[in-house]
Amino acid sequence: MAKVYEFLATGFEEIEALIPLDIMRRAGVEFKTVSVTGAKEVESAHGVKITADLLFEEADLSDADLLMLPGGLPGATNLNEHVGVKKSLIEQNRKGKMIGAICAAPMVLGGIGLLRGKRATCYPGFEKYLDEAEYTHELCTVDGNITTGEGPAATLPYAYTLLEALTDHKTADSVAEGMMFKHLMMK
Repeated sequence: MAKVYEFLATGFEEIEALIPLDIMRRAGVEFKTVSVTGAKEVESAHGVKITADLLFEEADLSDADLLMLPGGLPGATNLNEHVGVKKSLIEQNRKGKMIGAICAAPMVLGGIGLLRGKRATCYPGFEKYLDEAEYTHELCTVDGNITTGEGPAATLPYAYTLLEALTDHKTADSVAEGMMFKHLMMK
């Protein structure tokens, strides 16, 4: 079974954190939220408090198939300031394993050089942080092991893209159908 860890920092964007969690868990993917704040309770950009599954200090990320970063401000900035998150992302990339970042969070990947020479998307205005990446302005961009999403409205296609990469087309398609996503996209 695939294992996903999603980092939560104070000021994360709720939809970008919780929709991927919901979609992945519906598909049977083991999905753990990891607080980087030193406390399990993490407050979102809009004052919603979420209890993370793990603290960063207790998380063993060595078995991660996918590491994820939701955007939001100051969430993405707080992730960008966390040395442990950056080291984990560098190691994940070195192994060729999957990384996902959406909205403002691709700036973390850009800041540590993981986007150089790659195609990537992000929330408009944050492309200056992508460090030599080709900015696509797409809802979701996949380049190798890195998947980036544009912003809150892109969260569903971003999450389904990652789910398909972790599982298979049939599984992602089944979850999308059950959640009425395919119906939405036909309108």
